[in-house]
Amino acid sequence: MAHTALLSYLLVFSAISAACVASDPDMLQDVCVADTSSGPKLNGFPCKPDTNVSAADFFFAGIANPGVVNNSLGSLVTAANVEKVPGLNTLGVSLSRIDYAPEGLNPPHTHPRATEVVFVLEGELDVGFITTSNKLISKSLKKGEVFVFPRGLLHFQKNNGKKPAAVIAAFNSQLPGTQSIAATLFSATPAVPDNVLTKAFQVGTKEIEKIKSKFAPKKA
Repeated sequence: MAHTALLSYLLVFSAISAACVASDPDMLQDVCVADTSSGPKLNGFPCKPDTNVSAADFFFAGIANPGVVNNSLGSLVTAANVEKVPGLNTLGVSLSRIDYAPEGLNPPHTHPRATEVVFVLEGELDVGFITTSNKLISKSLKKGEVFVFPRGLLHFQKNNGKKPAAVIAAFNSQLPGTQSIAATLFSATPAVPDNVLTKAFQVGTKEIEKIKSKFAPKKA
């Protein structure tokens, strides 16, 4: 009896396993153009009706030309994600263009939902990421070269040259998300308590308040 019960269990388990392996995890329609007006639902946007789908849903010209860099960091990110290209919904890919002024920095940040690959369009960059064992992996890049930043790891790009630089960044997510470490810590709403930041950075309250003031919204 015990042998029969065990055999039955194994047969059921095998059938379930086979069904899982044979299942189709990808979308079961040709396209699912995002209805961005509805807001994100579960793990993406709902599909808008096929009758409303057009070529414009799959097109974006925003990264064709250099962006105007006019901030203190000297870099500008122009995203081509599902919010700009609704046809990317459920496809798991997106792009960004990043422009750097001379000495410009894309500050330390993470993408919690994607690995990033950058291709240098113009100029030269020093790039790097930090592993969870606190090891810096860095490289100097030139035009035409590629570098990978693993998903979720802290990374940066710095233009140390005297000429502008630019990259195209590819992500394996339609909406990779970005957390810039300094801005996240010093401009969060509500604010991260000063006693947390003073202890974390081993500095006094005056230093923390000074840094926070740098990230405060500028008054018109």
